[in-house]
Amino acid sequence: MLSLAILFPLAAAVAVLLSARRGGMARALFLGATAVEVVLTAVLWAVYRTPGADGLAYEERLRWIPNVGSSYHVGVDGLSLPLISLTAVIFLACAVYDWGARDRPAPRAALFLFLEATSVGLFAAQDLILFFLFFDLSIVGMYFVIAGWGHGDKARSALKFFLYTFLGSLALLLGFIGLYLGAAPHTFDIPELLRAQPLRGNPAGLWVLGAVVVGLAIKTPTVPFHTWLPPAHTDAPATGSAVLAGVLLKMGTYGFVRIAMPLLPDAWRAWVPALVAVGVVSVLYGALVALAQSDLKRMIAYTSVNHMGYIVLALAAAGAGGSPAARETAVTGAVTQMVSHGLITGALFLLAGVLHSRAGTYDMGAFGGLASSAPRFAAFFAVAAFASLGLPGFSGFIAEFQIFAGSIGAVPLTALALPGILITAALFLRALQRVFTGEPRGKSPGLADLRTAEAWSAGGLLVLSVLIGLVPVPLLDTISPASASLVSLLGG
Repeated sequence: MLSLAILFPLAAAVAVLLSARRGGMARALFLGATAVEVVLTAVLWAVYRTPGADGLAYEERLRWIPNVGSSYHVGVDGLSLPLISLTAVIFLACAVYDWGARDRPAPRAALFLFLEATSVGLFAAQDLILFFLFFDLSIVGMYFVIAGWGHGDKARSALKFFLYTFLGSLALLLGFIGLYLGAAPHTFDIPELLRAQPLRGNPAGLWVLGAVVVGLAIKTPTVPFHTWLPPAHTDAPATGSAVLAGVLLKMGTYGFVRIAMPLLPDAWRAWVPALVAVGVVSVLYGALVALAQSDLKRMIAYTSVNHMGYIVLALAAAGAGGSPAARETAVTGAVTQMVSHGLITGALFLLAGVLHSRAGTYDMGAFGGLASSAPRFAAFFAVAAFASLGLPGFSGFIAEFQIFAGSIGAVPLTALALPGILITAALFLRALQRVFTGEPRGKSPGLADLRTAEAWSAGGLLVLSVLIGLVPVPLLDTISPASASLVSLLGG
């Protein structure tokens, strides 16, 4: 069943390419395939039962490269199942949003289906080489999305994205080789490495973790490895930005909870002060730089640095000593934030794309009083903005409340990141005032309101954020046992 969820988008991508001469058929296949993938993940969720300690559900394993101890090994737990589900939902929203796309719809749809397969594969991977394979393939896919369907200085932004994130993948590979060499017998299998703990008590573990952290921090991204992100988002198509923020950035933070923390717990605890500092700086820096932006899409991009900083902060705090309950809460909040950020920021990028498609710019100074001419767009954007700043009733509140409750309980200094919430509120309220209030001016008069496909795509993501905000129990009950297992592995 799990392999079907990985391979089905690939098969659909081939079908889309075979229909390349018929744009309508390609769009229909894209929409149908992503809808089927949502059904598949819903079935996975419906019949999921929490596995035992360090166990996996839907586990499958096939020989692949046996001479180096690598296999096709997939499975899920409470850390990965929410992200696989998020992936399916984000790609369905993108397929709905792109229903009217006329620019080479077949290769565009095929690329997105390819990206969906690599994303699901990465979140299901239980082998380091398999993880690395999907990690690198996602870089290739997004490069072509930005270079092929972006705008502005798309070639330069795509190249910068590729070089930065590929450099991160090389650092990641170096760390994986270190884990492989430290294991006896040598293996790349994650559960086997988990049982062996190959570098426990070995000073080399600090260097191996350093390589893994750098590789994942570039993908996340955190300060100071974030500089590729704003241009990539600004020049990517709306759906490209939604996938990049909603899914691909989570590959970095997921790598922390799947690989760095459980396989190198001693080194992770030693790195806690540095990681807490990176988290605090990312939260505050991302929010402050976002506040200074006049480009709406660039502003949203910097809020991703801010929100991903919360995740790093919580995971760092989980490695500190102290109350296991507080540390489990921090990890649960971090994984919830991965899901919440994907839904909310994905919706924000889709809505920002509406402005560019109508007016050819993201400059907030080019608009004003837009609520008069596009009231539905104004309402959707306001809901997304309040969701992003962590208002109660949305998933962001559930995530950030747990992050700070757990992090401050474990490491009181993490309270230094609290002003990030206030700054985020200020920057979104400022954007709402500049773009939507007052008399219509600039490009606002006559600007067309949301079309049906645009409303359904962004609105669906926001509805899910509200559902998690009001009824978080199903999500939290899935994540919490895996969080407890992770904290137990970290010890301290």
